[in-house]
Amino acid sequence: MLLPIGFVRNARTAAVEDDWDAVDSRIELDTETFGPDALAGLDGFSHVEVLFHFHLLGDAKVHTGARHPRGNLDWPRVGIFAQRGKDRPNRLGACVCRLLAVDGTTLAVRGLDAVDGTPVIDVKPWMKGFAPRGRVREPGWAAEIMKDYW
Repeated sequence: MLLPIGFVRNARTAAVEDDWDAVDSRIELDTETFGPDALAGLDGFSHVEVLFHFHLLGDAKVHTGARHPRGNLDWPRVGIFAQRGKDRPNRLGACVCRLLAVDGTTLAVRGLDAVDGTPVIDVKPWMKGFAPRGRVREPGWAAEIMKDYW
């Protein structure tokens, strides 16, 4: 069973698809479980990877097969595991975002694509060593979908 380590706090209350790089957020850790020492040394990193739960998505909205990303019929039908939509079977999101500051048990980040109140499952420092090795390949629709995302 996964339990939240904290929650996202920001001004965005709806999962709008684009312009996430304009969003500054705080991740407030659960202080019943974590103290400031849980974040010791994290301020040495420029980016963090945040794993979170799409908590506002109801069971009826979950996709398990293929669909057109964002409902755009100009893009091909692809399986849910070939896209990064929020309506995933386990409703898990992952985002690499800029770490702005660490203050006690709170992280300030920019570009986290999660709305206010989102449960955070984990935070990891982003390290170059975990970036893809070799050539990266993606279909054209994937690049098109991201043109206004950040």
